[in-house]
Amino acid sequence: MPVASPSQFAAMLDAAQEGGYAYPAINVTSLPTINGALKAFAESKSDGIIQVSIGGGQFASGTAVKDAVLGAIVLAEATHRLAERYDVLIGLHTDHCQPGKVDSFLIPLIEETERRRAEGLPNLFNSHMLDASELPLDENLKLSRDLLQRCAASEIILEVEAGVVGGEEDGVDHSDAPAEKLYTTPEDMLSVYESLHGLGRYLFAATFGNVHGAYKPGAVKLRPAILRDGQAAVMEKFGDEAEFDLVFHGGSGSSLEEIRETLDYGVVKMNIDTDTQYAFTRPIAGHMMGNYDGVLKIDGEVGDKKAYDPRAYLKLGEQGLCERMKTACDDLLSTGNTLFGKV
Repeated sequence: MPVASPSQFAAMLDAAQEGGYAYPAINVTSLPTINGALKAFAESKSDGIIQVSIGGGQFASGTAVKDAVLGAIVLAEATHRLAERYDVLIGLHTDHCQPGKVDSFLIPLIEETERRRAEGLPNLFNSHMLDASELPLDENLKLSRDLLQRCAASEIILEVEAGVVGGEEDGVDHSDAPAEKLYTTPEDMLSVYESLHGLGRYLFAATFGNVHGAYKPGAVKLRPAILRDGQAAVMEKFGDEAEFDLVFHGGSGSSLEEIRETLDYGVVKMNIDTDTQYAFTRPIAGHMMGNYDGVLKIDGEVGDKKAYDPRAYLKLGEQGLCERMKTACDDLLSTGNTLFGKV
């Protein structure tokens, strides 16, 4: 099955909301990371989301080029082709894009989908994220409205954010964000709904203490009840149909209890990056340390070609990532819930 069509991706989100589960969303940077994610989703019989960041796109385009748009297109097109061999549905998404990078990153990718649709081809991406949380909320929502209307015309879902995800990831640094900015208020959530309702389908990254990066247990103070209270405020005023499709950012390192609680409050997508980076690198480090004399030509020796062949260790990284993503599917209760062949 190729990457999900717009209607299939919408059905995935509906099924997750109705079924009380969420999809792991993994940032990819290469063919091994794409293949590891696809293998994990297939073995878990879970649909899932593969996403590309600006930094990931730059890396994929090559160190001599560093073109985020080109790299994102290459990774997306590779996913379209590779996903055809698996019996699950895959959504394609782009991660955090700040206002200053909309014209250089998001707009060209939206234009690429517009071009493809004009030629009768499927959308390149199912959804894109606008992270305008650095702006005052009214300016954030004005930009969100403009982009949502353009995305909706091509059946693209827009992810928006109100509140700030702390920490640093992929060159986006909110380590010094004021504590109050880490928690979206019910009033903020009402403003988001009132501003965007009726313009097109969107995902909402409301923040409840989320922090990007790796931390020891207890270091990050999540307050999932913020999602519950915000949803309740919106649904009380506008009815049950106003329930948000929420996104959990900074999911790496969260406790199972916290993850499961957010599912009760409407989370349908959880981003996982830091944990999968480590899961990919850890077996590679083990290979290098365990085959030191083979991967290096020490004291004039020739080494061991089988040890230093990049395929020898990259396939270990791919499998390590795969196992971590299978755990994510279990944690988010998406295991066994593929809609492949049903929509």
